Amino acid sequence: GLGLGTTITFASSHWLLAWMGLEMNTLAIIPIMAHLHHPRAVEATTKYFLTQATAAAMLLFASTTNAWLTGQWDIQQMTHPLPVTMITLALALKIGLAPLHSWLPEVLQGLDLTTGLILSTWQKLAPFALLLQIYPANSTLLIILGLLSTLVGGWGGLNQTQLRKILAYSSIAHLGWMILILQFSPSLTLLALLTYLVMTFSTFLVFKLNKSTNINTLAISWAKMPALTSLTPLILLSL
Repeated sequence: GLGLGTTITFASSHWLLAWMGLEMNTLAIIPIMAHLHHPRAVEATTKYFLTQATAAAMLLFASTTNAWLTGQWDIQQMTHPLPVTMITLALALKIGLAPLHSWLPEVLQGLDLTTGLILSTWQKLAPFALLLQIYPANSTLLIILGLLSTLVGGWGGLNQTQLRKILAYSSIAHLGWMILILQFSPSLTLLALLTYLVMTFSTFLVFKLNKSTNINTLAISWAKMPALTSLTPLILLSL
């Protein structure tokens, strides 16, 4: 379901299909998130579902409005500023760009590391593909979203001891940089996305091996796995 949803969004040139892919993505990850049956996990799943459903509804509304105003459903030819703005905000909510970011640290904190990894990597791909296709139409909004995200991500991560929340803020900051660069060089944005995916992947896997969810467990992991512990700051600093 996860793979199919993303693939559908990637392959579609029609807004309805793109929306369908995003919905499939959301619905496929819900049971993965809630499978622990822990109150924290269920709460995180509910928060995630509500934000994603809101974003998807916004996207559907905006694309319908676009079809109504311009008479076509094509993703490539977004000309009218109103639907473009709405769709950009919907996608920003989907991937957690500031000022629409506040659900992301909360949700990530309530999940286990494997699900958190899927959420931070795979779930960003489909909305990002859509942003890449409509970016020429709304540069001012994207610059504002990008700047805010880099600031919020940088400041938010400073005050944390919970690793998953730090990773959530790191995700916000990285996406901010990507969105900022998007209007000037889309290929550079894709490169940044790729490096972000690789580094986030390795970070989550290190934390999973260490079974660490806060900084204290990282600090005492030296006795258990010295090689991995010396790798950890390298990965974290590369982020």
